[in-house]
Amino acid sequence: MRRRDGGPRKKIVAATAVVGGLIFSGILAGGGWVLSIASDAPDVANLKPIDKGQNSIVFAGDGSRLGLIDSDEVRTPVALDQIPNSLQQATIAIEDERFYSHDGIDYVGGLRALVRNFQAGEVNEGASTLTMQLMRNLFITNPKRDIERKIVEATMALDYEQSNSKQKILQQYLNTAPYGTNEGRTAIGVEAASRVYFSKPVEELTLPQAALLAGLPQAPSDYNPIQNPEGAKTRRNEVIGSMADLGKIPKDRARQARASGLQLDPAAGLFDREEPFFFDYVESELITKYGVNTVRRGGLRVYTTIEPALQTAGLDAIAANLYGGPAGALVAVDPRDGDIRAMVSSASYTDSQFNLAAQGKRQPGSTFKTFTLATAISQGMDPNTTYYESKPLDINDPVYGPWTVATYGDSYSGAISVAAATLASDNTVFAQLALDVGPDKVAEMAKALGIKTKLDGYPAETLGGLTIGVSPLEMAGAYATIANGGVRHDPTAIDKVVFPNGDEDRPGRSKPVRVLTEAAAYEVTKILHGNITGGTGTGAYTGCLGQAGKTGTTDNQVDAWFVGYQPNLATATWVGYPESNDISTGLDGGSVPASIWGSFYSGAGIPCEETPVPSEPMIWGDFAGGYTVSSDTRSEFDPNAEDPAEEDGNNNSNDQPNPADNPDAYAPGVGQDPAGSPAPAPAPAPAPAPPSGNSGGFSPG
Repeated sequence: MRRRDGGPRKKIVAATAVVGGLIFSGILAGGGWVLSIASDAPDVANLKPIDKGQNSIVFAGDGSRLGLIDSDEVRTPVALDQIPNSLQQATIAIEDERFYSHDGIDYVGGLRALVRNFQAGEVNEGASTLTMQLMRNLFITNPKRDIERKIVEATMALDYEQSNSKQKILQQYLNTAPYGTNEGRTAIGVEAASRVYFSKPVEELTLPQAALLAGLPQAPSDYNPIQNPEGAKTRRNEVIGSMADLGKIPKDRARQARASGLQLDPAAGLFDREEPFFFDYVESELITKYGVNTVRRGGLRVYTTIEPALQTAGLDAIAANLYGGPAGALVAVDPRDGDIRAMVSSASYTDSQFNLAAQGKRQPGSTFKTFTLATAISQGMDPNTTYYESKPLDINDPVYGPWTVATYGDSYSGAISVAAATLASDNTVFAQLALDVGPDKVAEMAKALGIKTKLDGYPAETLGGLTIGVSPLEMAGAYATIANGGVRHDPTAIDKVVFPNGDEDRPGRSKPVRVLTEAAAYEVTKILHGNITGGTGTGAYTGCLGQAGKTGTTDNQVDAWFVGYQPNLATATWVGYPESNDISTGLDGGSVPASIWGSFYSGAGIPCEETPVPSEPMIWGDFAGGYTVSSDTRSEFDPNAEDPAEEDGNNNSNDQPNPADNPDAYAPGVGQDPAGSPAPAPAPAPAPAPPSGNSGGFSPG
């Protein structure tokens, strides 16, 4: 251990100097006690300073600052050369006028305080130097206001000055001293104080402003200029007077400074944030990963994936297509790495901090049919040659029990391929398809693609009848997996986190996982491309040959969706009333949600990319389910077939089941009484990833 300079006598004299409120004889009588305390003081060479750090800062993907993470302290350390000389001199003048000449303890000041306090009959004046105060700021947690603490601080200050320059000590002090608490937040350091009281960086302070800050650390509450303007002005003028007495400023300049006002410009929104919904999402992710203490303690530099230009385009798209009434939300994810590029909502953050884009769990309607389609294709079903009869359903499945399903307006098609049924968003075909491939398999596929919400594996889920619902973020992430050729990257909002010590972490980067073969993903995309160019989703199409997507509308048009993608961006749009699951929007997925999607891609200038053709084509299997029919099956529900009832003069069309309210409507288990959960079966092992093709576009068939 390093030997400390100074013997017992010096320790007693030092203690006497800093404890100016005691009678001198009392100090001498207690010399052994003082020496004992001084000898037990920790060696600063072996101590780690309390990490004051700075507030955690969050940045957007383009490097612009989104804001500070909320904390009960405001702090931003700065270098000494950024602090104006007037503030340095003012601090020394009022706190420690012999700072540059003492060795950590001001013996002259301490003895002077002893005399004055003795004359006053009470302790009115202390003798803590800047170095002693710094010891308290750096090394002492929850310091007590007693004589022992003063002795320990004095001893530590002696040691600290032996190995640290005056410039370093002054810089550290000015970055760690408290400058007052306002609205529950304490300004730590001169840069934070300058922002809080004057709304500008410390290097721009005037002399009166610098003097005001210099006077705060002694009694931050008493001299707080916001809470006690008169007291603050008196203290400021005392500082200015001390500077003049020490020759730091001319007398006439001191007079002018004392005559000036406080020049306050308090910060109204120091913790105001850009993109507040996304900001809250990022902060929540950070706390989940690192814990609340690490995040709130500060010092983190958080670099996110969000693109402000896409945020603006998303808000503009919603505003241009949604007029009053329901709310809208949009999430855009890069399929190639899972980066969340946009997360916006038309809701007012001031009115509610609920994030519709990430937290809103809503029924997805027919957008969930895509997962059934992917399941069937992965099982070898050729959607162009596999047929079902589009008709009113009133079935009693041996596993799942009775289930009735209808389509909008008796718009049945008779025998129809799965591909054509997707473009028509035919509920009855997809209900039968789900039973054939296995509702549990559909749930497994949805989860593999990226759905996080708990799924039950019931048939109605294929039509969007979920127990809980899904968020736009989940849907964008799941469709992004298909857009990426079947390789899932979990959506992430955080690119990297830089810690105060310089270490970096990339908490959101998950390992890519292939969950669907490239050929199967391509076949799904071909059909969804047909849907955006000639099915229910034409309102979203911007002319890019790589676009694909699916509409979704729930019963009574309560929720309306469009989820679509290109190879370089997948986006989910939702419209509805967040406060209710019963209020009708009067919209279907092919109207406003599709228009928002198209406006977003056009307004953001998303480059058109075509889906690459896999080098290995899809190999179809022998798929024959219990509900499939042949392509030439005669059906009374074929709109092109002759109606035998009309020939007989008997029209029984009114006896058909009452239809649902929308062509994309889901049937949330109405009439379905599940016979029990089927035993889950393991998902088929994914096929090896075929090499990517170099050409794009869709071939017929």
